[in-house]
Amino acid sequence: MKRLSVIMGICLLISLLFASAAFAEEAPAAAAAAEAVAKIDTGDTAFVLVSAALVMLMTPGLALFYGGMVRTKNALSTIMQSFFLLGLITVQWVLFGYTIAFGPDINHLIGGLDFLGLSGVGLEPSADYGTTIPHGAFVAFQGMFAVLTVGLITGSFAERMKFPAFVVFALAWSTFVYDPVAHWVWGVGGWLGKYGVLDFAGGTVVHILSGISGLVVCLVLGKRRGYGSEVMLPHHLPMTVLGASLLWFGWFGFNAGSALGANGLAANAFLVTHVAAGAATVAWVFVEWLTHGKPTIFGAVSGCVAGLVAITPAAGYVSALPAVIIGLLGGLICFFAVSVMKNKLGYDDSLDAFGVHGIGGTWGALATGLFASKAVNPAAADGLFYGNPEQLWNQFVGVAASWAFAIVMTYIILKVIGSFMQLKADDAQQLDGLDVTEHGERGYAYQDIISGAPASFGVSPVHTTQVNPVPAVKHS
Repeated sequence: MKRLSVIMGICLLISLLFASAAFAEEAPAAAAAAEAVAKIDTGDTAFVLVSAALVMLMTPGLALFYGGMVRTKNALSTIMQSFFLLGLITVQWVLFGYTIAFGPDINHLIGGLDFLGLSGVGLEPSADYGTTIPHGAFVAFQGMFAVLTVGLITGSFAERMKFPAFVVFALAWSTFVYDPVAHWVWGVGGWLGKYGVLDFAGGTVVHILSGISGLVVCLVLGKRRGYGSEVMLPHHLPMTVLGASLLWFGWFGFNAGSALGANGLAANAFLVTHVAAGAATVAWVFVEWLTHGKPTIFGAVSGCVAGLVAITPAAGYVSALPAVIIGLLGGLICFFAVSVMKNKLGYDDSLDAFGVHGIGGTWGALATGLFASKAVNPAAADGLFYGNPEQLWNQFVGVAASWAFAIVMTYIILKVIGSFMQLKADDAQQLDGLDVTEHGERGYAYQDIISGAPASFGVSPVHTTQVNPVPAVKHS
């Protein structure tokens, strides 16, 4: 509690320091508002604001998606992690996250501090990004990405990370990992963008970073108590399906909104997003059916998310038929990453964040180098299949840089945090469940019962620890 009080005190002090600068900018921003009206396209602005709202909805959707996949005793703690980020990362984004990611370039590595506390962010469009929307709309839209990206990581360490450590980790990771790489790819002057890496809506920045970082966290923390000896089944698949549906719905804002205008590019991104998600859903269900004998709803929602992840970096560069291929292969690749690779290597990626986001994002980034076409986006580049093999190499460089940075920085952050606070809940706390031990509340009025039922009881065996049936165990 003392450490959290110090952290909150520091945040309050920073807010007070930035307040004077924010108020100082208020008058110039208001004076410029009338002049900027002619530059702003109201249709584009409305579209981006609605898209930002859709992306915001993805984080509560993620909370339900992950919350239904854990055991009853950890449902609220898992939901809490995603929901709390809506507050924590939003404040971080306003105070200093946005300026690190999108401030004036410093040596192609990081944004300058010109926008601390959103100082200088007015009602006019941003001159640097050539948009027809108010600068504040751009800030809001990009901020929703920052929130969601940290939330995706939580699937790898669900049911075992202590909440105080999670709060510090989320704040540090967003500041030292997400914000710099967002500048590398999307910021004006960022080195990966200048190198030629294409990432329309977050294959490298969002999915590779979150998936690879999640793998590092789950390896550093170690396995959950009972992993490999207890059957750990999802407690509420309808909740997971609802969460996946909200993710699919919000993803239209995620990808189409990245066009930053109501235009043909946005329409294309909308279409290929839906096409790839549908193709991956079909691919996952059929390969699961052939491999394990039964098609499951858990497999269907996993496939749809895999397809959404895979198409994200390519959404503004490919047409519908390549999107079908990206989705089909994305579903197959992620299925085998989850069902084969995880079981063989034995790591405890609780909810398969690495297998879906890390692997799916990698495939999507490379697929962009194969299928990108200037016929879809003249401002981009052709890929390998359209006569430009160099683009595939550019994409590989982006993937390698994102993997390396995520691994090194996440490991350093965890080691630093672990030197002064406990990262992982102990065995007794895991036995009782993090809902009670971390938050003092329960999601349900009955106690959790793990029955040892076989995976065929409505649950995809891909996501379930494969062990011999065990006697019923009653947990607190």
